[in-house]
Amino acid sequence: MENILEIAKRVLKIEADAVSALIEKLDSDFEKAVEIIFQSKGRVVVTGMGKSGLVGKKIAATLASTGTPAFFLHPAEASHGDLGMVTSDDVIIAISNSGETEELVDLIPFLKRFNVSLISMTGNPDSTLSKAAEVTLDVSVKEEACPMGVVPTASTTATLAMGDALAVALLIKRGFKEEDFAFFHPGGSIGKKLFIKVKDLMHQGDFLPMIAPDASMTTAVIEISSKRLGITIIADAHKRILGVITDGDVRRGIERWGKEFFDMNAGEVMAKNPKTIFEDELAAKALSIMERHSITSLVVPDAEGKAKGIIHLHDILKKGIV
Repeated sequence: MENILEIAKRVLKIEADAVSALIEKLDSDFEKAVEIIFQSKGRVVVTGMGKSGLVGKKIAATLASTGTPAFFLHPAEASHGDLGMVTSDDVIIAISNSGETEELVDLIPFLKRFNVSLISMTGNPDSTLSKAAEVTLDVSVKEEACPMGVVPTASTTATLAMGDALAVALLIKRGFKEEDFAFFHPGGSIGKKLFIKVKDLMHQGDFLPMIAPDASMTTAVIEISSKRLGITIIADAHKRILGVITDGDVRRGIERWGKEFFDMNAGEVMAKNPKTIFEDELAAKALSIMERHSITSLVVPDAEGKAKGIIHLHDILKKGIV
């Protein structure tokens, strides 16, 4: 029996070759397909049966998340009422390796009657589906990866890759930016990185640890402990930031001065020029600064240098901003 790893390597090689072969098949039809979708006032309706349908669902999802409104329509359900979801402004992408899938071929008269643009994605450019389409994207493959040559493997991989090429080409043509992608993914890590700002997470008001420079170190320790951020801001009477004291500073201070440490005031112990970040900056940027300087908190000043808040590493991580 053939070695398992050799089987896996052969499968991956066949599928990689299938995707690579698509490059030579790209021509003006691909450009036309992009233009048809770009100029459309409606949505992209992706349809396909079986494995082609599963790939179609992913293509529709990728298009929708990158600025091209799209959804998947099951072809068997289409002829039982779901065609009501399709308008003359829409574009159909019909996926069929053979190009002769009965459920898809049966949709052609409807599409022609209502003048719906049809793009076929098939492994048979001479098929019924291909001939009915305005544009055909050739996703034919030399061989499937299964030894019987019948299980959709390389063909579905090639189709998926062609769908990605289509989506990315449209993404770039629309000038779709990272911020736009985040808008459609507010719950994902990308959305969180690009939407959540320092002001959304920072501690402020009564939760902001802050003491005067003449406060005793006992007061400083109590403030650090009670506000549970491992830090306190040292500020003057006008809340202008003078420095900070962290729980690490307290430990090091006791090691250095012993009992005399508690006879000192905050102004004598504080670290001047603490790392800061403005409230309108992204929380992801705050995380980057913390990682770069191996610290867990940043002071948030206002435009006049007055203490406005503190953002802590744990608050950023809890939001999944990594």
